[in-house]
Amino acid sequence: MNLALPLMTAGHEDVRSRARAFVAEHLLPHIDKWEAARDFPRDLFATTGKAGWFGAKFDSRWGGTGPDLLAEVAWIEELSRCGSGGVAADLGAHSQLASLYVARQGSDEHCERWLRPSIAGEIVGGLGVTEPGAGSDVNGLRTRAVRDGGDWVINGAKTFITNGAWADYVVVAARTNPEAGHAGVTLFVVEAATPGFEQRRMKMVGWQTSHTGDLSFVDVRVPDDNRLTEEGRGFYAIMENFAWERLMMSLGANVACAEALADVVRVVNEHGTGRDWARTIADLAVDIAQARALTEHALRLHVNNEAGAPVDGAELLRATAMSKLVTQRLAVRACNLALDVRGADAIEPGHPVRRWLRDARLGPIGGGTDEIMREIVAGTLAL
Repeated sequence: MNLALPLMTAGHEDVRSRARAFVAEHLLPHIDKWEAARDFPRDLFATTGKAGWFGAKFDSRWGGTGPDLLAEVAWIEELSRCGSGGVAADLGAHSQLASLYVARQGSDEHCERWLRPSIAGEIVGGLGVTEPGAGSDVNGLRTRAVRDGGDWVINGAKTFITNGAWADYVVVAARTNPEAGHAGVTLFVVEAATPGFEQRRMKMVGWQTSHTGDLSFVDVRVPDDNRLTEEGRGFYAIMENFAWERLMMSLGANVACAEALADVVRVVNEHGTGRDWARTIADLAVDIAQARALTEHALRLHVNNEAGAPVDGAELLRATAMSKLVTQRLAVRACNLALDVRGADAIEPGHPVRRWLRDARLGPIGGGTDEIMREIVAGTLAL
């Protein structure tokens, strides 16, 4: 495969146009109201699913709409323009996290049970990995799952789980062998109605419309049929899927950078202060272009890998981690500059630029902190 070929075809740009129209009709007119309420209607999942936006990267036999990963990229970039990090996070986590794990790690029975209705937007999913005190350290998981006959009994807690407060099911990482390190983690699906499973919504500084939640598991009993991976394969599944999640975050951050830069240029031109800000804006524009190029490189590796072309796994992990590391901090910087050039007006509650900065600040933390990204890069360099 020629890496110099353009990624997006005319067909993908048609997907982008339709995604932009969907966002313009179903999201943008309501964002200010939803942000003020710190909430959005749950039936947005059904609306999005009915339009096919949860199925772009999934097999048609489960209701996937296709055609491929790049169609998903177009959707994610347009969703990122909706103006609410919380709405984008909840819709994105449903498709990029919960559904993806079921599709990649689950059996046909699992896909029929959870993936098909997820693609249709009939149920909402979440991913339960992060724990209190463990943060981005997957190897520090303390939630336990103990076999009891044909069942597993889960005890523990998860935190900062996107969609956690209203998910119908959560893909849960639990330690099944405390002595096995990375090989001691297994993935299970826990459904909302299961006794002993509690979901509580968290108040967030950013992503205020998101239904991010704390989860607790007290003697939660699930059948072995709800085990998503082979015993001890959960950590490796998480590492595989984390790379795609981080790439999606990079795409969203690049959109935030572009939107913030456009706003900065517009405002300084209106104020007649362009000459005062010229060097600062120029430096930012250069860094945004470099970040987008790095993200596109990582995306090409993912696309080639999905197509079965030879891809260096270490390079894929390194490029993805680099992209997330660079883009998340850059989005904060770009949004902060947008606030600076507007001055006092932008710090008023409800101002969109204030919201941009608030939402962008979660980027260097979610999906793996900057420190974790640096460790990944260092590890792939054999340091």
